[in-house]
Amino acid sequence: QVQLVESGGGLVQAGGSLRLSCAASGSIFSINDMGWYRQAPGKQRELVATITSGGSTNYADSLKGRFTISRDNAKNTEYLQMNSLKPEDTAVYYCHANIVRNWPRIVVNVWGQGTQVTVSS
Repeated sequence: QVQLVESGGGLVQAGGSLRLSCAASGSIFSINDMGWYRQAPGKQRELVATITSGGSTNYADSLKGRFTISRDNAKNTEYLQMNSLKPEDTAVYYCHANIVRNWPRIVVNVWGQGTQVTVSS
């Protein structure tokens, strides 16, 4: 069994910053791509950013320059640094990872439970 546990969400004023963390645990051989997604009330879940095991990143165009994704492979953890936050960034943020299990040696698609980020104006 593998799982992702997020932390770091909360309430912040517009213009502020938050850092989300997502730690993978369980029977892990390796982790391929990791990413962050978000879902605002009444809207579909959307991509925030992804990062490969080698550190290559991809961002939603609207978030480039304000959000930064990173990962620590030794800790099986990814991060999302969010700066200059706006009220429209309010959403539940979900982490995601493609994890290679130890046994059987298969890739599983894993989602975190979500963490609320609320940006007040």
